[in-house]
Amino acid sequence: MVSVTINGQTLEVEAGTTVLQAAQRLGIEIPTFCYLKRLPPLASCRMCLIEIEGLRRLQPSCATAVTEGMVVRTDTPLIDETRSSMLDMLLANHPLDCPICDKGGECELQDMVMAYGPGRSRFHDPKRVFHSRDIRLSPVVIMNVNRCIQCQRCVRMCEEVVGAVALGTVEKGMDTAVTGFEGSLASCDQCGNCIEVCPVGALMSFPYRYKARPWDLAEVDTICPHCGTGCQLTVGARKGEFMRVRSKEEHGVNRETLCARGRFGLDFIEGHDRIKRPMIRRDGALVPVSWDEAGDYLRRRLAAVESKASGGVVSPRLPNEVLYQFQKLMRTVFRTNNIDCSSRWSTPFDALAPLIASYSRAPLQEVIGVDRVLVIGGNVTEENPVTEYLLRDAARRRGTQLLMLTTRPSRLDADAEAVVRVPPGGEATSLASVVAALAVAAGEKLSSDVLAEIGVTIGRKAAPNGGDGPDRLAAALNEDGTVTVLVGVDLLRSSEARVVLHQLNNLLQLLRLLGKTPALQILFDRANQMGAWDMGALAGAFPGLQAVANDTVHSAFARNWGTEIPHEPGSDLDAMLDLCVAGQMGALYLVGTDPLIAYPDRVFVARALGAADLLIVQDSFLTETAALAEVVLPAAGYGEEPGSFTNNEGRIQQVRKFREPVFEARGNLAIFDFVAALRGQTLQHSTHVEIFDEIARLLPAYQALTWAGLGADGAFTKASPTPLLGAFHAPPAVSRASDGLMLVTGNCLFHNGYLSERSEILNTVANDPYVAMSAEDAAQLGLADGDQVVVRSTRGELTAQLKVEKPFPKGLVFIPENYRSLRLNSLMKRGEYPCPVEVQKVQAAHEIKGANRIWRGA
Repeated sequence: MVSVTINGQTLEVEAGTTVLQAAQRLGIEIPTFCYLKRLPPLASCRMCLIEIEGLRRLQPSCATAVTEGMVVRTDTPLIDETRSSMLDMLLANHPLDCPICDKGGECELQDMVMAYGPGRSRFHDPKRVFHSRDIRLSPVVIMNVNRCIQCQRCVRMCEEVVGAVALGTVEKGMDTAVTGFEGSLASCDQCGNCIEVCPVGALMSFPYRYKARPWDLAEVDTICPHCGTGCQLTVGARKGEFMRVRSKEEHGVNRETLCARGRFGLDFIEGHDRIKRPMIRRDGALVPVSWDEAGDYLRRRLAAVESKASGGVVSPRLPNEVLYQFQKLMRTVFRTNNIDCSSRWSTPFDALAPLIASYSRAPLQEVIGVDRVLVIGGNVTEENPVTEYLLRDAARRRGTQLLMLTTRPSRLDADAEAVVRVPPGGEATSLASVVAALAVAAGEKLSSDVLAEIGVTIGRKAAPNGGDGPDRLAAALNEDGTVTVLVGVDLLRSSEARVVLHQLNNLLQLLRLLGKTPALQILFDRANQMGAWDMGALAGAFPGLQAVANDTVHSAFARNWGTEIPHEPGSDLDAMLDLCVAGQMGALYLVGTDPLIAYPDRVFVARALGAADLLIVQDSFLTETAALAEVVLPAAGYGEEPGSFTNNEGRIQQVRKFREPVFEARGNLAIFDFVAALRGQTLQHSTHVEIFDEIARLLPAYQALTWAGLGADGAFTKASPTPLLGAFHAPPAVSRASDGLMLVTGNCLFHNGYLSERSEILNTVANDPYVAMSAEDAAQLGLADGDQVVVRSTRGELTAQLKVEKPFPKGLVFIPENYRSLRLNSLMKRGEYPCPVEVQKVQAAHEIKGANRIWRGA
């Protein structure tokens, strides 16, 4: 620790602390323009100059480290004159167009001039003008380069945090101008973080342009509804109409940054397919009715199907309180454990439970601030962009080694110490290879008994023909230091998901034996997937991920809920669909979820949903599944009801209401009360605060939390004690890699599921539906970038534009799961992932079809 005195106040700080940071701790304001907390100091704006006793010249406080006994002044006449002069020089060329500038009212230059600027300018020469008109760099970013004060915040944010390197500077001195490549941002992420950090109105949001002034907006702090990173954002609305999103530097895991989906993708709430009134099916068509009519009809139908099984599926995009109340409704009113929260895959709870028991519920910054981070599966750049920003920062500024074991390449590969490509569907064998290689590399560090067990169970034979990739990862993991494992959700899609999770458990156990104190977090791609599991929206688990089959747990919930509940674990979505086809499903209740567009094998899903005696859909939008329903109930959408989300870190944060439900929509909790009443029952605790209190009372990870205690940064749920070491799982059988093309899916950069496709703003920056494959495969098939191609499986086919990706490995085909028009799940087969496909140019495919018709005619 070193001692520093600033303006007569003495403070002890850590060595390496800058004067600016020390002053901020004392509450002393020092103005800055170029400074960003998350980046190394640049010291180019000269606004933060201070006097240091014993030095002749003024020093930049942002780049000057405190030394023992340093005495600093921040408010002398010389400093005041210097700041005034710097501002006068900036104003010399800055246009006086504040009345029409979107930044007016929240402009840092305005604030600085008011606080530190000259009363009159000494410059009277004509102002420098770069362009007479604003330049639209992209569909969402527009620039007035004349206003730029050359702080370089935008360029550094783009390059050093986002990693896009889409912005740069041309010329030098007073002629320096920020621009995109050839005056465009066509290759950028369109995240708008450059707009957020711009202190003036040089970079502006085109969708928000000229729509409102800051003082016109009613702003509400809430949580992003897209991926599971859980970014905090501030929604601005004017007279109830959504206007914009911005972020704050001081709060949330994201600390000011957002991705394109978070900043520009919230206008999906204005989607044109909102459900306006309740609907029931009459003569084969959905007919709008009143809530009373819908209630009378639903009461009769529920009574008619009461003798058969019931089931429910709920969306992981909904708040914890809604998820908790839904599973409680199904268990206590419908008397079933047939519950699921995924419309894309089946969750193997038995293999998942041991991993969740060791889940690290801690800040992501802390979790990745270790010696090594191993990322398994997924594409962090596109699935969880803000998480990628933090990982890049950890690698570049904190010395964390990144290790990548993935099928799809990502931009993070450039910062990784080791990158190993996994063949599609090869996650289990690749993980087994890493475990086997690590056991061999660390043999001398393990006891003979443990080594014997590992040798018998795992065996070196587990390593497939994966080259030296597993050995390189094992060598890195075997080095001294701590390890964090981040897992992409695409591992859960695999038809071998249970085996993959077993091998992941083997890896974590081995790392624990080696003293690596491994931390585990999953990179969910839905805003509240962690919350959905915690709240018990699973067939085999009560809230708190406590097993349904556990008699003690079962008795505790039955006692607290004051009713009998089923003893046996229920069916997940896949098994529920089988019940439908077998004619055994009475009421199937779907809340906010659309399995017809998302679950593999579209034809089968349509047949199953049509076979349910009573299909009830509760949603904000008229989805394809809702169009098949017998009863449709209009529910409040995002921003129309309060609640909480639990993000990937295990951090629970308030999702606040910023507008009223539209048309005749009701809150989800109110609808659950409505449905329970139709069955002659009452759900205890019906408000979000009461339900939160019940959650905090019954769920071990949430105990002692209060609604009022969820402050600006939320609160962390409690991690379970580190589980005891268990038996190692046997490696999977080594299967021969496919010689053909294998299709995988996931999210693209600009969309998240099918929800964000309702965003008109995102649709202006997102690609048209596309198929991505490697340059090698494209050349071999005679295909070129931009060709229209047909992708065909044993189940169906689709047509889209080809996107050739140079970093893609051979044999990999990727199609985003974000375009409803493609009906991607029509290619997929239940229980088969990845999906074998063929890819042909449209013209060639038509010729082959024609030849087949001629042959059949002959």
